[in-house]
Amino acid sequence: MTPRALVVEADGGSRGNPGVAGYGALVRDARTGELLAERAAPLGKASNNVAEYTGLIEGLRAVLELDLATDASVEVRMDSKLVVEQMAGRWKIKHEDMRRLALDARRLVQDIQSRGGAVDFTWIPRGENAAADALSNDGMDGHTVRRDHTGAPGVAGSTDDAAEDARTEAYISDETVPVLEGPTRLVLVRHGVTDFTVQHRMDGRGGADPSLNDDGVRQAEAAAGAVRALLSRSDGGTPRVVSSSLSRARQTGEAVAAALGVRREEDRDWDEQSFGDWDGRAMPALAAREPDDVARLRSDLDFARPGGESRRELDERVAQALDRALEPGGTVVVATHRVAIMSVLCRVLGVDHERGWSIATGPASLTAVEFWPDGGVQVAFVNDTQHLHDLRRTDP
Repeated sequence: MTPRALVVEADGGSRGNPGVAGYGALVRDARTGELLAERAAPLGKASNNVAEYTGLIEGLRAVLELDLATDASVEVRMDSKLVVEQMAGRWKIKHEDMRRLALDARRLVQDIQSRGGAVDFTWIPRGENAAADALSNDGMDGHTVRRDHTGAPGVAGSTDDAAEDARTEAYISDETVPVLEGPTRLVLVRHGVTDFTVQHRMDGRGGADPSLNDDGVRQAEAAAGAVRALLSRSDGGTPRVVSSSLSRARQTGEAVAAALGVRREEDRDWDEQSFGDWDGRAMPALAAREPDDVARLRSDLDFARPGGESRRELDERVAQALDRALEPGGTVVVATHRVAIMSVLCRVLGVDHERGWSIATGPASLTAVEFWPDGGVQVAFVNDTQHLHDLRRTDP
């Protein structure tokens, strides 16, 4: 059997650098040009380089997720000279965020190599990276794209023309409609935006506790409608709705509970991490003035600001909240916060807390996890923001 030859095309962008950022990546069969996978998602406020590295990471991850890595030759093509040269080992990596992301990418390369595959990096002109660039713009526009082809890679002519046309049409028009099937289902809803969110201010447990602003209220209502639509397709009985004790999550939870016709419960262990003396301060300014401590916030489980709590402490209380939420079985919807959602995903996926920062969960996004009695867990989807698209089109 001829070994697979794959191409990963990846890109990322930031409107403002740093500014509104997103990534895009795709996987092709190198011999036939067949498109096998597309990925894109928003990243909040980030730099071009962070977005480009994230596109690379998600492209490599798609190769592994689709089980294409065995004995495969993978060529990564990017128009970022910086990323290509750093991943090839020819340029040093000075910035802490870049080192972290490069390490994540290298781990994925090693995963591919452990399956007998090989990964090479090639710089291409921007004009030759148009497909990945278009996907990264989808991400910057707030769209999340996760599309996989079902065709067998490297088998040219394996379908007739009619079947190929049908597959192509399905690919172009596909908007995957998720259905939850596990006996216990967890839907995590991140709260809508506040003025602090827009201003990139730290806002943890024990801080100012702002309410949703007008945009956040609309986002919460849209998220509530999306939850109702999701659960209407999933036979899981009467759902429960739980929120953290912070205003923005309570308001988001109330919107979801109203849409489902149930009462909201409250569990303060779902609160955001407490950032102590950093609460209310803008992250860009903190990154400029205290870069070492910002890096420690991401990398050190036991780091805590004065008056705040460590990630380890947050993980412990969120784990207890998760166990309480899942214990009755059925479907539970939890309105909570970014780091709390990250904590859950790190736990169920078995990834370390530092790598968890690579998981995007935008305001008013939906994430769903299914649990089985034998201990099986499946993350159905992450950072679904499709329901927010109409808001963007109608905003003045």
